[in-house]
Amino acid sequence: MSPLPASRLSSSTTFTFDPRQPVPTIGGCISSGDGIMLQGAWDQRGGPHIWNWPVPIPLSERTDIVVFQTEPLTEDIEVTGELEVKLWASSSAVDTDFTAKLLDVYPPSGDFPGGFDLNITDGIVRARFRETLKKEKLMEPGTIYPFTIRLYPTSNVFKKGHRIRVDISSSNFPRFDVNPNTGEPLNDHRRVVSAVNTIHHDRAHPSHIVLPVIPR
Repeated sequence: MSPLPASRLSSSTTFTFDPRQPVPTIGGCISSGDGIMLQGAWDQRGGPHIWNWPVPIPLSERTDIVVFQTEPLTEDIEVTGELEVKLWASSSAVDTDFTAKLLDVYPPSGDFPGGFDLNITDGIVRARFRETLKKEKLMEPGTIYPFTIRLYPTSNVFKKGHRIRVDISSSNFPRFDVNPNTGEPLNDHRRVVSAVNTIHHDRAHPSHIVLPVIPR
């Protein structure tokens, strides 16, 4: 995957995650939450059907989402199986979250002049549990750590002319609870702080997604 043009000249991409304004959930691997969340595949664009993102603006326009995508595909590609994102990241906070979302980007058409950003699957990792769920370990601000974000298994054919896209952020609410970034006990925090989070993508820190591509 290649970063968007603004990110190609650097070995890292930084964004600010404000827990007071989390990235809204627009569909996903969800089977409940009627009235609060949409279920299944949706265009990643706001509107009156999204209570916490009622503006008709794509999520990719937010400054707290880092977008990586391919060039338009020259042939169909089938992805079937388990997926995971191998991420190298650092933060100004002692604890934060990192989220990943896989999307099938449809080109503009008569039905959708602005294209269609179809969410396929997503996942999240909480930094304090980056090594194991059995023991919490807070981060040292500024230190680079490896993270693995496991996405729900899927099966999708990315058609010729489409793009494969991965969005990295630090929230997906209300599908996942919002991290206050303070390192306080879970569900017992008194403070909320913004975190400056950095995704590293150089030779020493090759952040990438592992896709189970099925040969033609």
